[in-house]
Amino acid sequence: MSSTAANTLIDPFGRRVDYLRLSVTDRCDFRCVYCMAEDMSFAPKAEILTLEELAQVAEAFVDLGGRKIRLTGGEPLIRHNVMQLVERLGALPGLDELVLTTNGSQLARLAVPLREAGVSRINISLDSLRPRRFQQLTRIGHLEQVVAGIDTACAAGFERLRLNAVILRGRNEDEVLDLVEFARERGIDIAFIEEMPLGLIDEHNRALTLAGSDALRQQIDARYPLIPQGDPTGSAGPARFFSMADSTSRVGFISPHSNNFCHLCNRVRLTVEGKLLLCLGNEHAVDLRAVLRDPNSDAQALKQALRDGLMIKPEKHHFDLSGEPQILRFMNATGG
Repeated sequence: MSSTAANTLIDPFGRRVDYLRLSVTDRCDFRCVYCMAEDMSFAPKAEILTLEELAQVAEAFVDLGGRKIRLTGGEPLIRHNVMQLVERLGALPGLDELVLTTNGSQLARLAVPLREAGVSRINISLDSLRPRRFQQLTRIGHLEQVVAGIDTACAAGFERLRLNAVILRGRNEDEVLDLVEFARERGIDIAFIEEMPLGLIDEHNRALTLAGSDALRQQIDARYPLIPQGDPTGSAGPARFFSMADSTSRVGFISPHSNNFCHLCNRVRLTVEGKLLLCLGNEHAVDLRAVLRDPNSDAQALKQALRDGLMIKPEKHHFDLSGEPQILRFMNATGG
């Protein structure tokens, strides 16, 4: 897959947007404490985009110069017939990268079909290596199922695999080095992500549990000296990566609080309800479902809606842990 279309998606701040995070479901087979409430309500079926509608948005985005699509959720791999969408996007002319974020629960059965369909890289959430704690953090997940999925993915020939870990003080901060070692043993990357204040939760106080990236980096560097890989770029995303002299694995840090990366933002998100979110930390959005379901609309109208949406993309987010979250939608409804 290679991109040939000129990119016409440029926001008011001169940022070229070529990356779409496509949420295929708001549902998940886990209930991670930083992502969802324990008793969640989900969008009714009539309000979610069909696989055909999701594909239409992806195709319009690529026609406008988009180069990368990430399938997210919720847990994308529990969407019924999701492989039909994966196969269609994997064959989409002009798309450079089709990638996926998952909790890993379905990878033991789907890693090989995903690779064969054209998915090049996968990010897998993993916050604990202790079975009981893993179940507490996910509420209903099983560690052995995820580890089996990771190992299947390691053998499937993806260009790169990455673990995503959210470290919470008082919950799993004592596992940072164990998680790095787990990644090193498999020759895969790991990124530590500062918790983002999306949705009202009662599991913990986010201001008290935030584990800052700088402290984690110092802890890891004392065991495995970290070599900076340079500042992140628009293509690399918000993660700051470090290599280790004795390993092919890399360690990354995504730091929306301690190291704001908005000036590099090259992405938009589509929720499964058809809202084009222009910023993770703001409510600016465009209703693409209305365009898709308008009988008088066509592909050109969809493309124009995408262009118009870029004109309201804000300059930056303003996350604040001192009070109630400004963004009431949960991460599963946002699209990861």
